[in-house]
Amino acid sequence: MSTSRFSALEQVANRSASEITYLDIPDTQISTYFGSHVFNEQAMQRYLSPANFQKVKAALDSGDKLSRELADIVADGMKRWAMDAGVTHYTHWFQPLTGRTAEKHDSFFQLRPDGEILEEFTGDTLVQQEPDGSSFPGGGLRSTFEARGYTAWDPSSPAFILEVEEGKTLCIPTIFVTYGGESLDYKLPLLKSQAFLEKAAIPVCQYFDSQVNKVSTTLGWEQEYFLIDEAFFNARTDLLLTGRTLLGKHSPKGQQLDDHYFGAIPERVYAYMRDMETECHKLGIPVRTRHNEVGPGQYELAPMFEESNLAVDHNQLLMDIMDRVARRHKLRVLLHEKPFAGVNGSGKHNNWSMATNTGKNLLSPGKKPGSNLQFLAFFMTTIQAVYRYADLLRASVASAGNDHRLGANEAPPAIISVFIGQTLTKVLDDIEQGIEADQHGVKEVLDLLSKVPSLELDNTDRNRTSPFAFTGNKFEIRMVGSSMNCAAPMTVMNTIVGKQLQDFKSAVDRHIADGMEKNTAILAVIKQYITESKAIRFEGDGYSDSWKEEAAQRGLSNTPNTPDALKVYVSKEVETLFSESGVFTVRELEAHYEVMCENYILKQQIESRTLGEMVINQILPAAISYQSRMADNVLTLQELGLPSHSFKAQLDIVKLIGEHIAAIKENVDAMRDARKAANELTSSEEKAHAYCYNVKPLTETIRLHADRLEYLVDDNEWPLVKYREMMFLR
Repeated sequence: MSTSRFSALEQVANRSASEITYLDIPDTQISTYFGSHVFNEQAMQRYLSPANFQKVKAALDSGDKLSRELADIVADGMKRWAMDAGVTHYTHWFQPLTGRTAEKHDSFFQLRPDGEILEEFTGDTLVQQEPDGSSFPGGGLRSTFEARGYTAWDPSSPAFILEVEEGKTLCIPTIFVTYGGESLDYKLPLLKSQAFLEKAAIPVCQYFDSQVNKVSTTLGWEQEYFLIDEAFFNARTDLLLTGRTLLGKHSPKGQQLDDHYFGAIPERVYAYMRDMETECHKLGIPVRTRHNEVGPGQYELAPMFEESNLAVDHNQLLMDIMDRVARRHKLRVLLHEKPFAGVNGSGKHNNWSMATNTGKNLLSPGKKPGSNLQFLAFFMTTIQAVYRYADLLRASVASAGNDHRLGANEAPPAIISVFIGQTLTKVLDDIEQGIEADQHGVKEVLDLLSKVPSLELDNTDRNRTSPFAFTGNKFEIRMVGSSMNCAAPMTVMNTIVGKQLQDFKSAVDRHIADGMEKNTAILAVIKQYITESKAIRFEGDGYSDSWKEEAAQRGLSNTPNTPDALKVYVSKEVETLFSESGVFTVRELEAHYEVMCENYILKQQIESRTLGEMVINQILPAAISYQSRMADNVLTLQELGLPSHSFKAQLDIVKLIGEHIAAIKENVDAMRDARKAANELTSSEEKAHAYCYNVKPLTETIRLHADRLEYLVDDNEWPLVKYREMMFLR
C-alpha cells in the first residue's frame, strides 16, 4: 500500500475546522475598509499638509517627476502612516523576469554613531534601492561579477502594507534596472509602452475632441485557478516541483456534465474566497466576481477595470495573496496553465481598452452618431495592429505551461484571429462593399451605427475559441496563461497599437494634404484597414481542424510551441518596432528573448527530471510488485493443474504490465540521453528546440505508459494520489 497516498486521503477525510486559520472578516461593508492598507489619496491627505498634498497630486496627475524635496515630504508622510499601522519594515517591491514578485526588507530602525535610536525613512530611500542585479534572470545584460542593480520608485502605483502573520511591511512598487539603466523587469517596458501609445493616440483623439490631452490603457484581468487539499499537493512530487501533474489517468468523471461550471461554491472553497477577497479589498484590489469554472476544482475571480500598470501590480500581488490565504485553509492554489490533463486549463483573460482624460472609452461605440467615427478609427487601428503583429502577440503569451493549454479544452488556439461578432462584421462589410468615402458616405456609416443601440452593451456573442475577441467595449485577449505576468502581452498591445496609430495619423494627414476633407480622409484609412486585415477576422470555431487549414490559406501563422513562437522577438521588424518606440533597445530585447528561452529550457528540464524520478522510484516498483503478485497467482493456478483459460486474464495483465515497464525504462533512458545532448548545446535557441522536439515527446510517451499502468495496477498499491481524488474530494 502507498503510504503517502493513503496518508493524504486519511488527512483529507479527517480534516477538521480547527486545523484551518480563518481571517477575521469585518462585519461591515467593503466600502468601509477598501484600500485601508494603501497609501492612496485619502491617506496622503491625512499625512501631508494641504499644500504639499496638492503638489504631489499635481505631479502624479501630470506624470512629472517629483523633486527630491517633495520626495522627502512623501517619504515622511508614508513612514508615519505605515508606523501608525504597526509597520516595522519597508521594501522595494518589484517584478523581475522570474514572473513573480521580489522584495528585500529593511527596518525603519536606525542607530546613529552617537547612540541615538530613531525610525528613519528618507526621500532617497523611497526613490532608490540597490538589490543584487546578477542573481535575477538578465539574459546576459549583467555578468555574475557585475552585481549592481537598481530599483526605482513608481509613483503611479501606490505603496501598500502587506501583512504576513503578525508582521507588516510597507511595500513600494518599483522598476528594476541594471547599473546601466537597462530593463530587468516587466514594469519598465510596460510603462514605456503606455507612454508610447499615449503619445500616438492623443493626436488621433484630437481629430474628434481637442480637449483630449491624456490617453491611458485599461485592463480588467480574469484569474482562473485550481484548488486542492494541501495533503494531496504534498503527496505528489510533480505538483510540488512543477505545479502540474506529469502523470495521472483521467478520472471517469471529469467535466463532461458541465455540472461544476457556475455551480454552488463548496463551503470550504467559499470560506477561502471570502478570506482572499478581504485581503484583496484591504490592499485596494477591486475584486468583485467569483464563481466555479468548468474544470472540477477550478475557480475564477475578476476585478473591476483599472489603469493597466496598477492592474498588473494588483494581479501580481493577488497571486501572492491567493497562495498565502490558501495555506491558512490547508489548501494549495494551482496557477499552472494545465495542472490536469483532459480538463480545462487556466487562463488569465486580459480585457484591454483605451480611455481619455475626458472620460471616453475609445473602444465604446457610444450612442451619439457623432462619436462613432472615432470608435471605428480606434477599433480598426487595433485590429490592423493585431493583423500586422499577430506573431508578436502570440509570442508574448508563450510559455512551457501555456503550450499545454492553448488549443485544448476550451482554451483558444495558437492561431491568432480576431472575433468581432455579426453586428460589427456587417458594419465593416458595408463600408468595404460600397459606401463611398465621401461626406455622404460618412453619414451613412454613422447612421448605420446609430441604429444599433445594443453596440454599447452586447453587440457580440461570446466565442470561447477566439484568442482575441471584441466584447462590446473592449478586446479580450484570451490566450494569456494563468501564471503569467499580464505586463508581457499588455506591453506588446500598447506598442503595436501605438505604432499603428502613428501610421493611421500619417495616412490621414496625407489624404488631408491632398485636399480630402478630414472625416472623408479618416474613413478612407478605416476602409483600407478593413480590407487589409480581413484575413485575421474569423467568426467560427477555432478548435476545428478545418480552421487550421483555412488559417494557413489565409497566411496566418500557427506556432503551437514556445521556441518557435519566441523567434519573432529577434526578427528585424520587431527589433525596429521596439527600438523606434523606445520600449526596448535591441540589446534589451535580445536579453529578454534569452530569458524566455532559458525559462522554457529550465521548466522542461525540471519536468523531465521529475518525471524520470517518479516513474523509476514510484511507478515501476508498484507495477513490478503487482506484476509479481499476479505472476505468483498464475504459477499457483498452473501448479493446481487448472486449464490455461482459467488464468488467461491474469497472464495477459502480467504481459501488459511487462510491456509498459519495458517501454517506460527504455524511454526514460532515451529522455536522459536527449537531455544530456540538449544541455551540451551552447545556443539557448538551439537548446530550447532540442528540449521541445527531442525531450518533451519522450515525456509524453512515458506518461502514456505510466497512465496505462495506473489502470492495470491494484488501487491499493498505486503510489500517486489519483485525479478522481484530487479533483472531487473537498
